[in-house]
Amino acid sequence: MQQNIKLAFLVFMDLCIVTISPYLSLYLRLDGAFNSPFYFNLFNIIPAIVVIRLVSFYFFGLYKRLWRYASINEVLVIVSAVTVSSIFVAGYIYAVSASLPKSIHFLDWFCTISFIGVSRFCVRLVHYWRKHKNKNCCVNVLIVGAGDAGAMIARELQQRYYASKNLVGFVDDDQYKHRQKLFGVKVLGVCKDISSIVDRYQVDEIIIAMPSLEGGVLRKIINECKATKCSVKTLPGIYELIDGKVSIQQLRNIDLEDLLRRDPVTLDMEEISSYLAGKRVLVTGAGGSIGSELCRQIAKMSPQMLIFLGKGENSIYEIDRELQGKYPNIAFEAVIADVRDEQRIYSVFKQFKPQVIFHAAAHKHVPLMEAQPAEAVRNNAFGTKIVAEAADGIGSEIFVMISTDKAVNPTSVMGATKRVAELIIQNMSKSSNTKFVAVRFGNVLGSRGSVIPLFKKQIAQGGPITITHPDMKRYFMTIPEASQLVLQAGALAKGGEVFVLDMGEPVKIVDMASDLIQLSGLVPYKDIKIQFSGLRPGEKLFEELLTAEEGTTSTKHKKIFVANLKQVDEQKLYHGLLMLKNEARADHVIKILMNLIPTYKSARVQYCMSLEKKETQIQEEYNERNGQWQPADIIVN
Repeated sequence: MQQNIKLAFLVFMDLCIVTISPYLSLYLRLDGAFNSPFYFNLFNIIPAIVVIRLVSFYFFGLYKRLWRYASINEVLVIVSAVTVSSIFVAGYIYAVSASLPKSIHFLDWFCTISFIGVSRFCVRLVHYWRKHKNKNCCVNVLIVGAGDAGAMIARELQQRYYASKNLVGFVDDDQYKHRQKLFGVKVLGVCKDISSIVDRYQVDEIIIAMPSLEGGVLRKIINECKATKCSVKTLPGIYELIDGKVSIQQLRNIDLEDLLRRDPVTLDMEEISSYLAGKRVLVTGAGGSIGSELCRQIAKMSPQMLIFLGKGENSIYEIDRELQGKYPNIAFEAVIADVRDEQRIYSVFKQFKPQVIFHAAAHKHVPLMEAQPAEAVRNNAFGTKIVAEAADGIGSEIFVMISTDKAVNPTSVMGATKRVAELIIQNMSKSSNTKFVAVRFGNVLGSRGSVIPLFKKQIAQGGPITITHPDMKRYFMTIPEASQLVLQAGALAKGGEVFVLDMGEPVKIVDMASDLIQLSGLVPYKDIKIQFSGLRPGEKLFEELLTAEEGTTSTKHKKIFVANLKQVDEQKLYHGLLMLKNEARADHVIKILMNLIPTYKSARVQYCMSLEKKETQIQEEYNERNGQWQPADIIVN
């Protein structure tokens, strides 16, 4: 009912305007004279002019718009509607041979646009006055960043959240913007002024609207904001905003990923689309962290079919349902299968004939695989071999395997088995028409089983946070960043390459834990303790992306390199795989892996050797004492 009243009011207002405007135009043209016969001529045709104008306004949608949110688009619609109706009015006047000055057409066009525009502006003005009447109960908001993202957030705050949030201003380090106005609100200063601005304007909430900001700079801004005790929100990083759309619904609390932001990845979308658009694409491990994100990114490239393959039915179901709703024009297939099941994998490949394969299925937990090396071999090495041979058998175009920095000079079973998988891929590329490549990168923030969810759980429980060693460092990358670079690496594939991603600088785990504690509003070592538990079997203090002798060759993408690896010894690889195939004894599996990967230094073997050495020392002491034990001798630390 209220909507109909508003519509009737707008129509009545327009009726008055289009009736008065021609008379006013004629009055101006005749320099204020009232006794001209032109007024009588105009009176005869005014009903037709009104009808033409209102019909034009209706077809241009002037009565289907929320004028309280009017912008430049609405101004253009008004100009278009009046211009088109003016052409019809001029045609009608000419058709009925009405005698009027020719200049009246331009004057009437100008007056009608002006009055209609002013009337809509008045609607906005009333709305503005009403929303600012009760500003005392609003949350005062300061936006950091007066760029495109900040402007979008400001506009949405003013149009949709005016009842609960009051935008007091912006801060931006660009001196050109200082004291300038955006949506009627000033840029109040630079980022170092945040504390004083918060005090002066009684700010309650700070929004950081700079999605492409580098992590180190963001850290400084967050420290400035945290000192104010205000609520701090941020937009996701540019990797999560690949479509460029910014909305207030995307605002969230500061997270650890924000502090690790690096320069945005520049993707060659045309190159990526050229090998994915209209193709049948299969992703193994599609329910995992990297696998599911790969599926999301691939779906944006409009493949003909996207096949989710994994052995966890719940995770496969979830990614299938998520993408079915977003991309109704793509054929999705959810396949429950184990990459170790040769017959099942061959059956799936024969049925769907995928042209591009992303192999993300793997066992990745270092301590678990250290305890059961035969399982790691079966999944990481033979699972890769089965999927790769199936791809070769049906003539797939590209096969991309997800590898790890733990494959370099491995000290763990997981790293050694991933290096074997790389060897399998390299070897197959020598005799296949399929382009086989591997992509090697470090840890992924937020992935299942990663350190960040564990730290968050420990903080929620009140601590302590447990870290294996104070000097431990790791390379980190966000899930979207890693997935996008994997897709780009696939576009660069020629066959046989092991691509290495630029992971930036390694991060100390203890610093990451401290950041996470502070982001939770607590103080490290005071509110939440940090304890060191010692290195676990298979762990290294520092991960490497390359061995010292490997080196890299650059590609046309500045964040992707090709590792200069030695040629694969095919006979040695074949012999090693043959021995591993039916070997279940852990120590024997490790010895075969050490022979197959000369750089593999097994933590398990080193531990056993240290035990043997200690037992030898005890035996020697026992012999020296003529076989007489002392009670303290049997305690071995």
